[in-house]
Amino acid sequence: MGGAKGRTVLLQGNEACAMGAIYAGCRFFGGYPITPSTEIAEHFARKLPTVGGVFIQMEDEIASISAIIGASLAGVKSMTATSGPGFSLMQENLGLAAVLEAPVVIVNIMRSGASTGHPTGTGQADLMQSRWGTHGDHPVVVLAPATAQEMFDLTVKAFNISEKLRLPVVLLPEAVVGHIREAVYIPTEGEMEVLDRKRPDSYENLLFFRRDENGVAHPPDLGTGHRPHYTGLTHDEDGFFTAEPGKVNAFTVGLNSKLELHSDLLTDYREDAVEDAEIVMVSFGVTARVCSHITRSLRKKGVKAGSFRPRIVWPFPEKRLKQIAQNAHTFIVPELNLGQMRSTVQCAVGQDKRVVGINRVDGTMLTLERTLEEVKKVLN
Repeated sequence: MGGAKGRTVLLQGNEACAMGAIYAGCRFFGGYPITPSTEIAEHFARKLPTVGGVFIQMEDEIASISAIIGASLAGVKSMTATSGPGFSLMQENLGLAAVLEAPVVIVNIMRSGASTGHPTGTGQADLMQSRWGTHGDHPVVVLAPATAQEMFDLTVKAFNISEKLRLPVVLLPEAVVGHIREAVYIPTEGEMEVLDRKRPDSYENLLFFRRDENGVAHPPDLGTGHRPHYTGLTHDEDGFFTAEPGKVNAFTVGLNSKLELHSDLLTDYREDAVEDAEIVMVSFGVTARVCSHITRSLRKKGVKAGSFRPRIVWPFPEKRLKQIAQNAHTFIVPELNLGQMRSTVQCAVGQDKRVVGINRVDGTMLTLERTLEEVKKVLN
């Protein structure tokens, strides 16, 4: 990557993701090959050793996420990448990372279908799983890039969020974004902000999991002389298990409050012509690319249309959609699933607003022509 810094180069989305991770300081990758994410692992295998990092191919996806959690607790920025069935296997340890407050980044290149499904097809049906796939109340942040450039930029942002808030962050591109080849600008060192986790010099009364004024605990890196106790159980500020109802409540609420306390950091969307829009197209990832074309076309024909695309899909930007809904009466939600974002949009804008889905689940894209045809049906 060194020779490419400060230049615009032609990259595959998966390559841009790996380069973004290295730029952000990722120095450990543990993964297992699976279509359509394998190119991320391949790039790490070539490049990580050149920057003093470690690449390891694990025996499966469960071992992969376990490895990056361990590396993170030792103080190393860590990432894994997978797809579909592999992401399902990682769910239990995604919850463990949240409870341990271990900063990790998990990339799930979405493919089509449940179970083994359609490995080479594209899709967006892991949206709900990315937020609710593991059990219990847990914090997780999910970013959805739509371009190869955003594969780089949002990977850097994913690491920054993970490090600052000490929680797992999921990057959720579709197979087509992972495999698309586009011009990507690689910034010079220091051009993009790169954050590192806070590391206190001392801990009062060995309370390694005491939260600071920002609601974040900062347990020490393993191997630094401190002896924190890590557990997946509900625990007190000293890290040891507690079943006392008040402390269990404080732990669970405190763990999840990081999302609310940092709502500004966790709000990221792109919008076009929504100020006076009566009809708004809402989508995420690659499907949103077609929406901007359609809304511009409708504007030329006198239709007050706008488009809205969350780049951070969880937490969902409900507040902004409520504001847009003060003028808009219809929301059109194209997505490569059977309506996972549509239901979320309906909850955000209220039951009195018309929310219509445009859905495709055959492993192919929603084309401009087909989407425009469906939009015309809604307008008529």
